[in-house]
Amino acid sequence: MIIQVVTLFPEMFEGVWGSSILKRARRDGRLDVRTVPLRPFGVGPHHQTDDYPFGGGVGMLMRTDVVVPAVEWAMLHAAHDARVVFTSPQGRLFTQRVAEVFSQHPHLIIVAGHYEGVDERARVLLEADEVSIGDFVLTGGELAAMVMVDAIARLLPGVLGAAEGAADDSFSREHGWLEGPQYTRPPEYRGLKVPGVLLGGDHEAVRHYREEMARLWTRERRPDLLEDQE
Repeated sequence: MIIQVVTLFPEMFEGVWGSSILKRARRDGRLDVRTVPLRPFGVGPHHQTDDYPFGGGVGMLMRTDVVVPAVEWAMLHAAHDARVVFTSPQGRLFTQRVAEVFSQHPHLIIVAGHYEGVDERARVLLEADEVSIGDFVLTGGELAAMVMVDAIARLLPGVLGAAEGAADDSFSREHGWLEGPQYTRPPEYRGLKVPGVLLGGDHEAVRHYREEMARLWTRERRPDLLEDQE
């Protein structure tokens, strides 16, 4: 899979791309992730990428005649049709299900929004999807893009080993529930013991326990995830 992030600040991604699971996925050829610097596509002698909004208002907007050429340039560097995504507070919520859908595309281009957003004509011309990682506002879309890339990459075949499998993660279970509590050694610490069912070797009992705990934690912490099932 190829993921390109169009950004004003490509240097922000260096540590993320070169660490942990993303580093391994790139090394093994399972993920080709790269940044597309937006500044070279800026207009005028100072490579301007933003301007004041028509009609007034605070802040600046990213120019459509900068964003569109940058994305079109990125499209030229892959053999597959690209899906374009803008990070935006106005977008639909980025969930595990959205990550799963995005992971099925061979080529994804993420535009990291900045300032007060992007000229609406860029979204229309590029037929872009708008996605938000939560109901809060960041100083820029770079962090949101990093979150999205990480969530998508771990779903690609072979990126996670058996010990890091994604199938039982929160939101990835059959019912979309949270994952329940997990334990490791030592079996007792400061008076707190690991539940005995996890130590008994009965795999069916363990499965049933984890299912019940997943349901309990989901009911207590995210009851909205159960609403459609009850």
